[in-house]
Amino acid sequence: MDNNPNSPQGLAGGPMNPGQPAGNPGAPAGGAQLTGSVLFYKKPEPLSPEAHGNLGVKQIDQPFGFLREAHAVPVTVTEFGMAAGAYPVIFVGEERVPVAVMGVRQGQNLFVKGNGMIEEDYYIPAFVRRYPFVFAADNNSDRLLLCVDREAPMVSDSPEIAFFENGQPSKFTNDAIEFCKEFERQRRATSEFADILKKFDLFEQKSVAFQPRDPQGNPVGQQQKIADYWAVSEEKLNALPAEQFMELKNNGAVGAIYAHLISLLNWSRIIQRAVRANEPAQA
Repeated sequence: MDNNPNSPQGLAGGPMNPGQPAGNPGAPAGGAQLTGSVLFYKKPEPLSPEAHGNLGVKQIDQPFGFLREAHAVPVTVTEFGMAAGAYPVIFVGEERVPVAVMGVRQGQNLFVKGNGMIEEDYYIPAFVRRYPFVFAADNNSDRLLLCVDREAPMVSDSPEIAFFENGQPSKFTNDAIEFCKEFERQRRATSEFADILKKFDLFEQKSVAFQPRDPQGNPVGQQQKIADYWAVSEEKLNALPAEQFMELKNNGAVGAIYAHLISLLNWSRIIQRAVRANEPAQA
């Protein structure tokens, strides 16, 4: 059984079958084993009353502490407009997975505060909000199974909200199923969005670098490369034949493309945030 592949880390297994229905977490998992890895998830297990009947979630001191070491988080195409107000939205890997850049160094998220909360008024991607749940594909059947990260800090055997009530999924669990179903629909739509951009050869490789400067604004030392990534080429977009542009428009892709392009203006903001984060504290 393979975990959801919508992660900048990628997976050892293949992608989900878009036609698979969601599994019932009230049914036994049948001992299926997960393969691959997904960002955040340390020990995902198919949710079942036999294995997790006494578990649920509780409030914790660091609600988004698990996000602290993630410098990029996948986003779906419907999130581009909201994410673009805060982060660069770029594409990575052969599959051109869109991610929101939340830091410029591996292992450092610039938007998670010391108390484990995300900075106020910054968008929280659905990929983050679905945690500790995730869908996984069962290689032995045509369905998706709801899984939970057994090592998530909010998962507890002394829960405030239970996963199951009388052996059946609680309202909380059913809501999680619906959220993950919608996330999976949007993930598929995002894959189709990337595919049409590839079909029209709209991607170009780009890089971003930082030039250190002294207090007077003079360059100091060599430029430091921050990232290589894929982005939509404005030149290629403007040169599209009318019928291809209309296909993008009819598919609802044009708004997302422009949101992505506008989001790239956030590179300077996130670099400056990184500079401030690494400045020594004033006495």
